[in-house]
Amino acid sequence: MSVHIDVNNRLNHDQEHNLAITCPHCQVFSHITAIAVPSFAALSANKPKHVGVVYRCDACNEPVFLRYTAKVYAANRVELSSHFVEIERAREKFTFTYLPEEVEELFKEALSCYTAGCLNAFASMCRRVAQAVFANLGEAGKLQVYDQLNEVRDMAEVDAGTFADIKTILFSRDSDSPTPMPLPDAYQAGMLLEVMKDMLYQVYIRKGRMQQAMMVRRFFADEANKVTPISSVTRTGA
Repeated sequence: MSVHIDVNNRLNHDQEHNLAITCPHCQVFSHITAIAVPSFAALSANKPKHVGVVYRCDACNEPVFLRYTAKVYAANRVELSSHFVEIERAREKFTFTYLPEEVEELFKEALSCYTAGCLNAFASMCRRVAQAVFANLGEAGKLQVYDQLNEVRDMAEVDAGTFADIKTILFSRDSDSPTPMPLPDAYQAGMLLEVMKDMLYQVYIRKGRMQQAMMVRRFFADEANKVTPISSVTRTGA
């Protein structure tokens, strides 16, 4: 994939028509269009390691900022890496209904760390969320979560190294070992995020929704039983 800025200050991108991200403003997965590109002359004179480009979200027209790594400064172009960094990332969505108050507060902060790209802080907050969950559920609940983690590993085919780091982050305590907590990279942090979402959904949200649905069914069944069937009414004068 080729990405470069030419001498006419135009950004040339092989995948321009397919370039889409989840907009940090409208939360829509949308195509983005470049609207502000650094000048070729300024880049060639200063040769920065990174180049910023302003895009426009085609869904909401808000500005989106991407940062590229400069690879080569040639006579007629500035070659950029095909990979970019989103300066503003869309917030991760999650339904907090049915979560205990402490767990909800901690996981919201964990999501904020992830959105900001603070991956080590995100891992630390995930450990705090897990500890709050275990305290809430007790030892039996902790074993349940451990079994669920193994199921996720099998379903998602998580590699052994990533799984070991996630398990250490969630189930170990700082006092358990002098070995520091694993510091996740972007991929491992993404896997950890999905594990956390699945864990909280299985432990709290699924159970809460099922209980609510059963309560509604019981209510309507009780209401139906209060209505006397017509067949049981004694008709007078028949």
